[in-house]
Amino acid sequence: MDHVNHTWTQSFVLAGFTTTGNLRPLAFLGALCIYLLTLAGNLFIIILVHADSGLSTPMYFFISVLSFLELWYVSTTVPTLLQTLLRGCSPISSTVCFFQVYIFHSLGMTECHLLSVMALDRYLAICQPLRYHELMSRQMQLRLAGATWVIGFSASLVPASLTASLPFCFKEVAHYFCDLEPLMRLACVDTSWHAHIYIVVIGMITMCNLMFILGMYGGILKAVLKLPSAASRAKAFSTCSSHMTVVTLFFGSVFIVYVGPSGIQAEGRDKLIALVYSLFTPFFNPIIYTLRNKEVKEAVKRVSQRIRTVWKRS
Repeated sequence: MDHVNHTWTQSFVLAGFTTTGNLRPLAFLGALCIYLLTLAGNLFIIILVHADSGLSTPMYFFISVLSFLELWYVSTTVPTLLQTLLRGCSPISSTVCFFQVYIFHSLGMTECHLLSVMALDRYLAICQPLRYHELMSRQMQLRLAGATWVIGFSASLVPASLTASLPFCFKEVAHYFCDLEPLMRLACVDTSWHAHIYIVVIGMITMCNLMFILGMYGGILKAVLKLPSAASRAKAFSTCSSHMTVVTLFFGSVFIVYVGPSGIQAEGRDKLIALVYSLFTPFFNPIIYTLRNKEVKEAVKRVSQRIRTVWKRS
């Protein structure tokens, strides 16, 4: 096969899901509703955290950063999902495809680091309560949040650029968005070396962050068990439960996709698991962080009261 003739392709075709008949419009409407609710839920958290002084704590600052990230994360893949559900196989230019790969993995690695920062915040709040506000100052919060974005967008340059440099013999991507594994299956050359690089970059970053989070929660567990009363232990655990749920969803789905078996049989599984971390996790995050959260409920009451007061005056 002539290698030169296949070093560049002008476009790919997203195969999407094999949904046909009456199921396709239902799937489209369902995905659209979840997408809009995800945007509304994460915007709600961002606005509420910045509008209410009662939520001006490091924990809620990082939650608002996570919500901001989720807005971009879900908007990177869901529009192409909606397009494939509406039209079936959808063409996508190679430039847009590779850009989607880069942005998607940049945001994913940024979230991976942000979850570690949020674990560190909980560790300092519980294990270093007297020095917490000194250690987690506003300046430190901004530095940590900024570092997660810089590291995430820098690290993803490696897998994204290597994928874009591959020669492709096929154009149909067995997915509803451009991702590393589906694109590697279209290459004309052996991609085992690329796969090893991806495992080193993505795998090491994921594992290091997961080990860091587990270490932080090990310290938290040790400190909480020393608390004198059951009520104080329950309160300490409640501040961590939401974060632990999100960590489980995020890392669980990532490991299933990127550590699980590859091949044609895994394509359908990968697309379903991708729905978890690219659509459902951003959708559930606002619910997880606000459900049964007294501070958020009180903040909603205060903001609502201020809005009603302004309306009455006007």
